[in-house]
Amino acid sequence: MASEIDILRNAKTIAVVGLSSKKTRPSFGVSQYMQRAGYRIIPVNPIETEVLGEKAYPDLESVPEPVDIVNIFRRSDQVPPVVDSAIRIGAKAIWMQQGIVNEEAAEKARVAGIPVVMDRCIFLEHARLIQ
Repeated sequence: MASEIDILRNAKTIAVVGLSSKKTRPSFGVSQYMQRAGYRIIPVNPIETEVLGEKAYPDLESVPEPVDIVNIFRRSDQVPPVVDSAIRIGAKAIWMQQGIVNEEAAEKARVAGIPVVMDRCIFLEHARLIQ
């Protein structure tokens, strides 16, 4: 399976599930950092229309382009349907933010051939591994 550094180096597009337009939310700051680092950020949140200058989509299945990483900012108990969607759209990797753990969903993704990073902040890992 791909390592965190491989996932980050090979990705161009990150769909962020739970991305909020509220600047005080961790999802906003993390996604803003990743966007400034050169990644295309696609907000996935049914209550948003646009975040960070990008059109928001209600769910992963509505995203009209390939997704490299599905970055999840949802509670651990809300992860399984997101992982099911990530599998359906053929995401290349799933990243569960710091504090988000769902072993069952992670195993389902791995069985589908999708590498999973769990309980790690993509911003902190990018800053540590890539910078």
